[in-house]
Amino acid sequence: MQNNKNSLFLLKLCVVLVFLGRAYQYLFFNAPFRAFLWDEGLLKPVIESIFNIPWNEYATNLTIDKWIQISIKINGIIFIIGAIAAIYIRTNFNKKALRIPIALGGYLLLLLAYLTLKERFFQHGQFFEHAMQIGLPFTLLYAIKTKVTLDRITLLLKILVSLTFVSHGLYAIGIYPIPGHFIDMVIGSIGVTENTAVVLLKIAGILDFLISILLFVPKISKYALLYAFLWGIVTALARFTVNFNINFISSSIHQTIYLVIYRLPHGLIPLLIFIIQKKTLSTRKSQ
Repeated sequence: MQNNKNSLFLLKLCVVLVFLGRAYQYLFFNAPFRAFLWDEGLLKPVIESIFNIPWNEYATNLTIDKWIQISIKINGIIFIIGAIAAIYIRTNFNKKALRIPIALGGYLLLLLAYLTLKERFFQHGQFFEHAMQIGLPFTLLYAIKTKVTLDRITLLLKILVSLTFVSHGLYAIGIYPIPGHFIDMVIGSIGVTENTAVVLLKIAGILDFLISILLFVPKISKYALLYAFLWGIVTALARFTVNFNINFISSSIHQTIYLVIYRLPHGLIPLLIFIIQKKTLSTRKSQ
């Protein structure tokens, strides 16, 4: 992508948004580390046999809990470093010092997806819902290679978008229990009843599946990408608008802004694909 600076800029922006959104979450709120570290069935034999600490003492130890919190914040700092590296990395400046924090951030996102999956009782759609966020750092590292074609980048990004939208659809359509905040966002956004919100979510879920297929259909994909762009931006912003309280402005911003930040790429990446496809088509016509 060395000759497509605008496309590379937008890809880097998406990586930065994901990293900064997750950094804000880790530094000021929480991450599901305890879903693994407090898994009695998995870790009790290790804690009691190797460390010779009774499980109840381990699970209620405030010092251990403090170190878990510290480790979460350290991960947040790593995300910030990854965001800075993503800003400065470029095709002709492919230094290892910049690649490492970006890759590490990607692996931390993969870990987060697994922990969230575990926390949600292994609903596998929950894992693949993170596909776009996980894939973005690695796509950036792939894109800065001088011999990578735009067609390969486009295909990779389409796969990530498709996986994310299908996973959203599995929840919206009710294959998995519909999350309460999905229903709340619909009610808060357009003021419908709960039953109507459920129906609208099922329609949106069907569209998610349809869009995930149409992304790969030539001549039609541009319309699917524009829909995905609008839907991704709207659903990201809804995290803020639905939960905004005019009486508690700073608190409303603090508690929801990170949700918006790391979800904005769900709309920006379809826009990036649309721009790349349009540019590629224009270039081929001129040849």
